[in-house]
Amino acid sequence: MSRLFWLGVGVAAGVAITRKVSGVARQATPAGVAANVSDALRELAEAVGAFGADVRVGMAERERELYQVVEHQTGIAPGARPALDQGADRWGYGADSQTPARLPRNAAAGRGARARARRADG
Repeated sequence: MSRLFWLGVGVAAGVAITRKVSGVARQATPAGVAANVSDALRELAEAVGAFGADVRVGMAERERELYQVVEHQTGIAPGARPALDQGADRWGYGADSQTPARLPRNAAAGRGARARARRADG
């Protein structure tokens, strides 16, 4: 009976060792290395995505806090854009004068870019 017990222990140990060795050998093959690298990259991408989401949430919270502080101290709601002067045409000039009306920043920058393009053309 003792010999049968030791035979069973030996067989179980041999099976366990064989499985471990074959698993290590499989990981050392190019396909196994590629699988390990792809798993690592997938985990890294998930971590970067979670970090980005946390940063965006924190930015939104901080922006809300800053808006509240500015509105409380100045009485002006941040993000409100000034309206164009009445009668301003699409180029930003008022109907009664040759002076530019108040334009949003990007529209005024676009007008300067068009003028530079005309000068470059001759």
